[in-house]
Amino acid sequence: MKEHHSSIKRQRHVRLALTYLLLLFMVVVIIYPLLWTIGASFNSGNSLISTSLIPENPTTGHYSRLFANEGTLLYGQWYINSLKISFFTMLLSLVSVSMTAYAFSRFRFTGRKNGLTLFLLLQMIPQFSALIAIFVLAQMLGLINSHWLLILIYVGGQIPMNTYLLKGYFDSIPRDLDESAKIDGASSTRIFLQIILPLSRPMLAVVAMNGFTGPLGDFALSSVLLRNPEYYTLPIGLYKLVTDKMGASYTTFAAGAILISIPIALVFLSLQKHFVSGLTAGGTKG
Repeated sequence: MKEHHSSIKRQRHVRLALTYLLLLFMVVVIIYPLLWTIGASFNSGNSLISTSLIPENPTTGHYSRLFANEGTLLYGQWYINSLKISFFTMLLSLVSVSMTAYAFSRFRFTGRKNGLTLFLLLQMIPQFSALIAIFVLAQMLGLINSHWLLILIYVGGQIPMNTYLLKGYFDSIPRDLDESAKIDGASSTRIFLQIILPLSRPMLAVVAMNGFTGPLGDFALSSVLLRNPEYYTLPIGLYKLVTDKMGASYTTFAAGAILISIPIALVFLSLQKHFVSGLTAGGTKG
């Protein structure tokens, strides 16, 4: 009996040790590139070959250069452009997705199942497959370099997947609450605003996070529509920074990449308590 108990205890320790080793490996995989990028941003020079994880002669010159408005390096303007696009994409995504998900969750109408199937199919189509059509449309409408067209395209791309997520969460809210509110004379709009949305804050936080971070990581779509440097977003501007044959600076690129993470971190921290619970609570029910 003691040998059996000892064997079980040994197996438990082995599993625990393997779990910690896996977690340690994942931490190294995630943290090491981040530390290297931070180190590169404080290294002198422009090449990554001569950089080190711990700079011998640290400098903040690359951060200063970002906001010096040298030539076509308009980092401050790119930062404002990206924050504007991300904020309005997040806001409009929350409004559109919440209404769409509520309609699919609480109402039965002609074409409901076909609409859900269409949303599922749209998720399988890569965004870059429509780049030519989007560029032609922008030219026809005279909206090249338009941030608002880019925002509307981002919002449209957010609707299918996020609608599925939010609909699944709405489905988990008992319909008895709706019926009780209707007996008291509440309209569908009032039920949506005062009952469904407050109870859905966890998944709304997930939708908000998706809407904010999506534009900050997009390069393909924004590079098609935004052609002049003053309209660039951060991904385009930083890409141009390292592809400039005459003045490519990878260390300045590293400094710019680090600063991108600040608004993402702030939004994540502000939504964290809702974000974690929302990820585990949102199922996709048909």
